[in-house]
Amino acid sequence: MIEAVGLTKRYGAKTAVHNLSFQVRPGTVTGFLGPNGSGKSTTMRMILGLDTPTSGHVTIGGHPFRKLPNAPRQVGALLDAKAVHGGRSARQHLLSLAQLSGIPASRVDEVLGLVGLQDVAKKRSKGFSLGMGQRLGIAAAMLGDPQVLLFDEPVNGLDPDGILWVRNLMKQLASEGRTVFVSSHLMSEMALTAEHLIVIGRGQLLADMNVKDFIAANSTGFARVRTPDTEPGLAEKLTSALSEAGGQVVPEPDGALRVTGLALPRISDLAHEADVRLWELSPHQASLEEAYMQLTQGAVDYRSAVPPQAVPGMMPGAVPGVVPGGVPGAVPGGMPPQGYAGDPYAGAYGPQGGAPGPYAGQPGPYGAQPQGAPVPGPYGAPPAPPQQPQAQPQPHAAPADPTQQHSEDAR
Repeated sequence: MIEAVGLTKRYGAKTAVHNLSFQVRPGTVTGFLGPNGSGKSTTMRMILGLDTPTSGHVTIGGHPFRKLPNAPRQVGALLDAKAVHGGRSARQHLLSLAQLSGIPASRVDEVLGLVGLQDVAKKRSKGFSLGMGQRLGIAAAMLGDPQVLLFDEPVNGLDPDGILWVRNLMKQLASEGRTVFVSSHLMSEMALTAEHLIVIGRGQLLADMNVKDFIAANSTGFARVRTPDTEPGLAEKLTSALSEAGGQVVPEPDGALRVTGLALPRISDLAHEADVRLWELSPHQASLEEAYMQLTQGAVDYRSAVPPQAVPGMMPGAVPGVVPGGVPGAVPGGMPPQGYAGDPYAGAYGPQGGAPGPYAGQPGPYGAQPQGAPVPGPYGAPPAPPQQPQAQPQPHAAPADPTQQHSEDAR
């Protein structure tokens, strides 16, 4: 088990981790989440004794990492897949690590087969792709058959087959009673892999709970309701009835209604009382990504102030050559119809559970314009191209006399 108590790390005036306490228990894949710069890598380095805490302490099995006897046999870690001498082959790299830890050479071939690198074991690692480097890093972490494993972005650079393999490997290791601590930015992958989450922001603990509780605590479920497409008036009728009962109704791009604030049985009763037939009435829970964005939106240090513009005059988020003013399915104004809660560039349909962004409901940049007039963008009309000077007619020059040599040639 990994246990951190009051863990704090300062670099001069910068506090990377502040009073962080948590436990990573065996038998469970624990996800370690947080925005860039939140202190995840610093925390992992302190767990492995690579950085010394300013205050507090962290132990593995009750002991600091540096005091563990033959630590590679007890703890395996992948923090940087590029921490390999490029001139060494995959087998030579693993063999050198094995010899330093008293691990038999047969284990090297075993882990090479485990990660699928047996066919390139004699090739130099400098020619490895990012995904192959990740596999080699995982092999190094597994070399001592440790009971505690830490992985920082283990699926980075892997193809879908490799991602599935890593997911199953993490689950298998945890099922064997090992402690598995995984840091990742891929929320969809964490939702499929991790059972427990530790979330930090700006070096402080934000959440320490299982995945289901985390989603329930940081998001709002909703009901998806659809009326017959052949009777368009029913949607407005149902919207009115639900709104009067205290529900919040938001139309979705495909014509369905997203309803919050009312339970499904209540929605069904109101539809029956209003004589509205339903084609769909289904409960929906927010994704891990939506819950994570809701929790950490105030702890993001690196956020773009203005979205990039690929073409002058285009609204943020627009894709050139798709449809005027936006992406497929965009609402007027050229913005995508939905975004995560708090997304400042969400469209007029509003983010899930948040307020409409600043561009909601604004006319798109391709509104009616005089023919030939420049199309104004959200930051003003593009500057007019500079006037090119008219070419002046030159007097006709006499043809050169080939018999006359250039002065330089005559020297």
